Amino acid sequence: MAAPETSTAAVPTLYTNNTLRNAFGGVLSFFILLLIGVMAFSIRLFSVIKYESVIHEFDPYFNYRVTQFLAKNGIYEFWNWFDDRTWYPLGRVIGGTVYPGLTLTAGTIWWLLNSLNIPLSVETVCVFTAPIFSAFASWATYLLTKEVKGTGAGLTAAALLAMVPSYISRSVAGSYDNEAVAIFALIFTFYLYIKTLNTGSLFYATLNSIAYFYMVVDYLFFQVCSWGGYTFIINLIPMHVLLCIVTGRFSSRLYIAYAPLVVLGTLLAALVPVVGFNAVMTSEHFASFLVFIIIHVVAFVYYIKGILSPKMFKVAVTLVVSVGLAVCCAVIAVLIALVASSPTKGWSGRSLSLLDPTYASKYIPIIASVSEHQPPTWPSYFMDINVLAFLVPAGIIACFLPLSDASSFVVLYIATSVYFSGVMVRLMLVLAPAACITSGIALSQAFDVFTGSIKFQLTGASSNTEVDAAETSSSTAESQTDAVKTEKPEETAKNRPSRKSKKKEREHGEKPSTKAKAEKKRLLALPLESSVISLLLLVLLGAFYVVHCVWAAAEAYSAPSIVLTSRSHDGLHVFDDFREAYAWLRHNTDVDDKVASWWDYGYQTTAMANRTVIVDNNTWNNTHIATVGTAMSSPERAAWEIFHSLDVKYVLVVFGGLVGYPSDDINKFLWMVRIGGGVFPHIKEPDYLRDGQYRIDSQATPTMLNCLMYKLSYYRFVETDGKGFDRVRQTEIGKKYFKLTHFEEAFTTHHWMVRIYKLKPPKNRIRGKTKKSKSKTSSTTGSPKRSGTKKKNPWQ
Repeated sequence: MAAPETSTAAVPTLYTNNTLRNAFGGVLSFFILLLIGVMAFSIRLFSVIKYESVIHEFDPYFNYRVTQFLAKNGIYEFWNWFDDRTWYPLGRVIGGTVYPGLTLTAGTIWWLLNSLNIPLSVETVCVFTAPIFSAFASWATYLLTKEVKGTGAGLTAAALLAMVPSYISRSVAGSYDNEAVAIFALIFTFYLYIKTLNTGSLFYATLNSIAYFYMVVDYLFFQVCSWGGYTFIINLIPMHVLLCIVTGRFSSRLYIAYAPLVVLGTLLAALVPVVGFNAVMTSEHFASFLVFIIIHVVAFVYYIKGILSPKMFKVAVTLVVSVGLAVCCAVIAVLIALVASSPTKGWSGRSLSLLDPTYASKYIPIIASVSEHQPPTWPSYFMDINVLAFLVPAGIIACFLPLSDASSFVVLYIATSVYFSGVMVRLMLVLAPAACITSGIALSQAFDVFTGSIKFQLTGASSNTEVDAAETSSSTAESQTDAVKTEKPEETAKNRPSRKSKKKEREHGEKPSTKAKAEKKRLLALPLESSVISLLLLVLLGAFYVVHCVWAAAEAYSAPSIVLTSRSHDGLHVFDDFREAYAWLRHNTDVDDKVASWWDYGYQTTAMANRTVIVDNNTWNNTHIATVGTAMSSPERAAWEIFHSLDVKYVLVVFGGLVGYPSDDINKFLWMVRIGGGVFPHIKEPDYLRDGQYRIDSQATPTMLNCLMYKLSYYRFVETDGKGFDRVRQTEIGKKYFKLTHFEEAFTTHHWMVRIYKLKPPKNRIRGKTKKSKSKTSSTTGSPKRSGTKKKNPWQ
């Protein structure tokens, strides 16, 4: 009687051991995730540690200014805010043209902290918003990858995303731009979609729609008139749904995951003022509606299949397919009719540039002029995702072993993101999460194989002996249990045989499968030496990745663009010319003065100098930008007339010829010519080129040497070294000595990086001198009909 008690007690012991193991694994995973979040936050603080707590780049200054207004005036004033300091004299309705997700998020954080008596400034909250949400993005990556391939792959992918350079470049402390929050929303939306797909829960489907709405509010990557990151979601998910339908993987879970997303997501997206009816009127959204119709047709076919006989089902399918095709054709015809009137067929310029990489260079030079819209080079991939580029193929193969709905979505995600990243270098940010997920799957699978092989090689013989002993003891225990059961009453025994026979049959069926699994495991096991060496190589690969990521975070992506540094033989040099120029404008000009510059510096001028600008980084009005480009490309007199008509008082140019700063206005000048020439045909690019080459030396064309940009950049430049040698272009300038007749130098920063000029007032027209000159002219001609001639108005 002791044997059965021992065998029966072994089952709770085994269950307890598994429970403790799972509990310990859950606690360990929690602490690992906590450390990953701390690492993701801390690795992005190099910019604050090495420099100072300051907003980076150009676009974040607009977001910071809007957040300041929101914190000071409240949400209702924010929605109705008309900003008269931008795009003079047009202005801009901020509440109706901005995607408010980032602003509302930072404003809410600031309000909560101040409610808890933590008095942080708005600037401090804006600086640290990106590192905080990078930790959230890492945790969301864990959740998404866990749904695809398990906990180990999820932890690995989260650790990779926490320090991938491509994401660090957009989420360092001070990079207060939409990407910081929107990448988290992107990954979390995908997680909720996969979670709904795996569980079929309508609760997760509703959360997915809300996450998509938050994604629309953030508008991944960039402000209005920029490409829509949320359209990436609303097209990628329909592509996956269509893929599942075509490959015969339709299920009710797929329907629950997709249908609420389209309905609730579209309704919520239309609530955002800047989106509005674009959620149903633009071509970017039509794919989701078409797939929405298709999935309903397929769902209806599966429904009638379950309630009709096979013969009636064939007739019904023919009818449903015919009606469905007719409806789809009608919808497509309506959509074509709606977009036919648009020159771009309802697609935005940036969306068309993604589908056709040559479109922007042909038709929209303002898009092509942005360096981040250029195709990346191969070194860019190694810089931004490093060794992940070599692990991605292995991760894709692992997704096919076996292929599920979730893993097929990851394969589709990585394929589309690789294509889009090859079109625009800024879309490397979309590739980063996909690369981390697939690389995490590859590393996790590789570690499982190598560690499993090592464990099998070290403990294979002993484990086989233990298995045989366990089988012998279990058979003995079963025989004793059967003997005990025969002693029970006959009535009870009558009810047992069927269960016992089923149990024996099941056990006899399981024993061969267990042996088959053991044999398969033995065949898949690698040699001990190979497994150890491969494991060490993976550890070295991970160490190299960590070193590269830390270097990229500390050196490549931590320096703010507004404060520049340079190292030479005599130490570190700091160039703070931008803030010096904006401070001069703030303290030495009138509040109502208008400042003209190229659109790159509009946001910073408005936020830091608090002065009205003609154009800024919003780039919503191409004609206005072309007007500024035409003025910069025109001779001094014509440029003065253009700026004077816009009520401009100061002109700001960025010049790097003295210190070797390559991103100055001279290097951007040809884009000013192209954009201006696209609206005003008298500006022609060949007039500024010598034999097809862009030159500023003695071989430069007269049009180039006499344009306003050349004069404002090189005025008095020869006084610096006596030669006028441009360190960026590595040549001496062509026109060294000249004077300005309609502009005067107002301020030049310490390193000559920013130069500010003031428009001279128009000369007074003296009526007496005009009459005197006319009388002299008439006396010389000696016309007898002098008294009868009509006098010309001198003011015309």
